[in-house]
Amino acid sequence: MKRRSALVGSLAAMAAATAAKAETPVDLQLVLAVDVSRSIDEVEAELQRRGYVEALTNDRIIDAILSGEHRRIALCYTEWAGTHYQTVVIDWSVIDSAAGARRFADKLAEAPRSSQSWTAVGAALLHAGQRFENSGFTSKRRVIDVSGDGRTNDGPPAEIVRDRLVAQGIVINGLPVMMNRTNFGRPPDLTLDRYYEENVIGGPGSFMIVADNFDQFGRAVRTKLVREISSVEGVLPAPA
Repeated sequence: MKRRSALVGSLAAMAAATAAKAETPVDLQLVLAVDVSRSIDEVEAELQRRGYVEALTNDRIIDAILSGEHRRIALCYTEWAGTHYQTVVIDWSVIDSAAGARRFADKLAEAPRSSQSWTAVGAALLHAGQRFENSGFTSKRRVIDVSGDGRTNDGPPAEIVRDRLVAQGIVINGLPVMMNRTNFGRPPDLTLDRYYEENVIGGPGSFMIVADNFDQFGRAVRTKLVREISSVEGVLPAPA
């Protein structure tokens, strides 16, 4: 009987610990969903990855993280291409200090890069939205930050998935990268920003920051993350 009571007590303690962990409060749960389709060449992929690595250790972004009620955010980094390739590169991590941000950035810098066929923005949003399920955190804001250089040519329409996620209280922000070169023989998409505005971003306070090319990507990421983390609406902050 004592052994049974001890077992019941242990199970109750484990359940309580799990519940406590599942309710860890943060100011923001943020999924970074990054395009790795074949339209992005090796040099551009390096600029893209470096943009996130450098942004995550930028002083203005650290200050934004530490300015919240809980002084911490939860961050998840995913990469996507076609419907067949949606992957978590770095799972949920608490960022609550400059050292924590550096550890995340170092992991990202060391993570292998992949390049895959097709562009499935809708599937990328669906995969990112699923990351919030059993994330281990609770927050007033859940945001998907999706970046890419093309519009959907595979999988579900982005706007259908966008609307479903927004109905769940998730905000989607965008970072379209405008290209001025041909892509597999096709002319450059000069209205990608309009596509993101009409079909990708959504939810209260949603916005997008446009990068004219991958050389401008790092600056765009820094500006975007400061605004996302600070939950600033209206006037854009000065470029980081």
